Amino acid sequence: MIGASLLAGSLLVSGATAAVAEVKAPTLGPHGYGAVKLGMTAEQAQATGGVVKKLSGGSGCSGWDLKRFRTPKNSVGVYISPRVGLAAIFAAKGMKTPQGIKIGSTAKQLKAAYPRVKKNFHGYYVTAVPGNKKAYYSFTVSRGKVTEYGIALHKQDCFN
Repeated sequence: MIGASLLAGSLLVSGATAAVAEVKAPTLGPHGYGAVKLGMTAEQAQATGGVVKKLSGGSGCSGWDLKRFRTPKNSVGVYISPRVGLAAIFAAKGMKTPQGIKIGSTAKQLKAAYPRVKKNFHGYYVTAVPGNKKAYYSFTVSRGKVTEYGIALHKQDCFN
């Protein structure tokens, strides 16, 4: 009897922990990631303490990483444009959109969360960001699963 009560209690605690972990998953969108917001200047983004510079852009876009989510040597997680400010943030594993889409979500889940998502001529699935008419989400889907995604300004000038 005591063993059953302890088992039930541990299941409740572990279930609660899993639920809390799900709620606390980092969210990307609708305006950015935490204090790092789309449209910020490089100086404003750096002042948040949430980004680190990786690549100088010269007169073009510079490459950055979210401090908490570093990317491999030859890639970046954030682009900042001298013209439009913080132009795009790419999701790290473990991040999710406010609608719950993350790396590993199925194409079916993506379409359920974003019924108006469309495949563009580059092969990416693109949709408006609910709550931010200045931005869009872009998802890469391979073998029926989301393998990459990001949020970007419609006016971004850092990539195609």
